[in-house]
Amino acid sequence: MRIHYLLIALFFLFLVPVPGNGWIINTFKRYYCKLRSGRCAYLGCRAKEEQIGHCSLKGRKCCRKRPGPASTAGNARAHSNGFASRTGEA
Repeated sequence: MRIHYLLIALFFLFLVPVPGNGWIINTFKRYYCKLRSGRCAYLGCRAKEEQIGHCSLKGRKCCRKRPGPASTAGNARAHSNGFASRTGEA
């Protein structure tokens, strides 16, 4: 019966958060941020970035560039002959 109490006590100790900087957790969060093609910002994301998560327990944010508008390569090829500029279309 004492072994059961010991196992329950050990299980409870693993559930309690330990004070400190949590370098193991922070390392995994930074790695996960890099996998999602992001960067870790100290204070906040830049104007053209969106927050996709956190990099540390102290508040560093994982940011990546916002997706831009759809590619207009097809439209550029269609108007490359100058026809749109001669007719006044935008």
